[in-house]
Amino acid sequence: MSLYAALYSGTSGLAANSSALGIISDNITNVNTIGYKAADAEFMTLVTESSTYGSYSPGGVQARARSLIGAQGLLQTSTSATDLAIDGNGFFVVRPDMNSKDVYFTRAGSFRPDDRGYLQNTAGMYLMGWPLDSNGKYMDNGDVNVLSPINIAALTGTAEATTNAKIRANLQSSQEIYAGTPAYDPANPGQLASGAIEPHFSKTIKVYDSQGSAHNITMSFLKTGVNEWSVEIHGTPGEITGGPLVSSGTIAFNEDGSLDMGNSTAALFDPINFNWTNGAAASPITFNFGSDGQADGLTQFDSTSTMISSAIDGAVFGNVTGVSVGKDGVVTALFDNGLTRAVYKLPIATFQNPEGLMSVQGNAYARTDYSGNFELVSSGTGGAGQISPKTLEASTVDLAEEFTKLITTQRAYSASARIITTADEMLTELNQLKR
Repeated sequence: MSLYAALYSGTSGLAANSSALGIISDNITNVNTIGYKAADAEFMTLVTESSTYGSYSPGGVQARARSLIGAQGLLQTSTSATDLAIDGNGFFVVRPDMNSKDVYFTRAGSFRPDDRGYLQNTAGMYLMGWPLDSNGKYMDNGDVNVLSPINIAALTGTAEATTNAKIRANLQSSQEIYAGTPAYDPANPGQLASGAIEPHFSKTIKVYDSQGSAHNITMSFLKTGVNEWSVEIHGTPGEITGGPLVSSGTIAFNEDGSLDMGNSTAALFDPINFNWTNGAAASPITFNFGSDGQADGLTQFDSTSTMISSAIDGAVFGNVTGVSVGKDGVVTALFDNGLTRAVYKLPIATFQNPEGLMSVQGNAYARTDYSGNFELVSSGTGGAGQISPKTLEASTVDLAEEFTKLITTQRAYSASARIITTADEMLTELNQLKR
């Protein structure tokens, strides 16, 4: 009967508009929530049976929430180095706690260190990233299990052993070939290291072992032939097992003053092992003297022998005083001794259908069959947006639009209630026909 169907239709209208009111209420209350994505109520008809000519049976209405997760909010500047946003597609990868196996995705980038130094946002979600090794490399196999919670404080007091020393220096071409006493014997090196023969040029550099201890390593050069120099690499007596001499050989140059690696001792260009006497691990250090036939390392020109520049890795890190995040997603720790170290790289998770994600507690989302699998990519690659440091993404809620929806929803609810009261009055009239 159509009167009863009208009652059910009015009831469905009350339920649908109640649901819409709940969605609007959530939007309004989260107008200041960082990274919040506004939802919208979409109405669909309910049909009890197909209408035929001359008759109609009402079915009512149903409301469903449609998440607008793919919409981007306004990016607002922040003063905190750990406030992050994504300009474009993608999500930060987070875990709800340190021991959880669950992986969630969020755009709420207001991260702060907790009491242990782990970065977490206002919802308590811990930010995950790829750990970087001393060479800035990381393992990216698409598996979230290789990601680690970002903890800057744990780096306090750590050390990094020296592995590479790039040397740029000039050896004076007009230097006379050594012909003094005692004669230099390349087959029995160590005369430069011991001081028995004074080198034509020497330079000392500082390197670090695995415990963070600094050591002085000296490179001594003696011209022993035309376009040929003997070199001894040695350390401080007592610091190197079997030292102080560590390696020796010959450095040759071409007629144009560039490095001639073909006639130089090959072992000088291979990693040289330093066995320290203080209990630190042995350090293989590669001395980069330049490229064959190029003037980008050791050269032989007729100017004073001098060190032009050196680039030596390895350091002992002090206390962490700050952190910075680049647009490429690299997290860099700042130490009180002025050193910096890249420690993590932030991945961005992308989905084929972000609208299919499921909302979870804490302004985050979980993967579903509708969203599809995610891909972990670097900032600005693979369709992902770019990380924007010192920036927060505002809520996508338009307050004026929500208030307008609030008024129309209220009116629709009242109209549905009127349907019920009108149908009730008509049923009352029907019941009174027998009187």
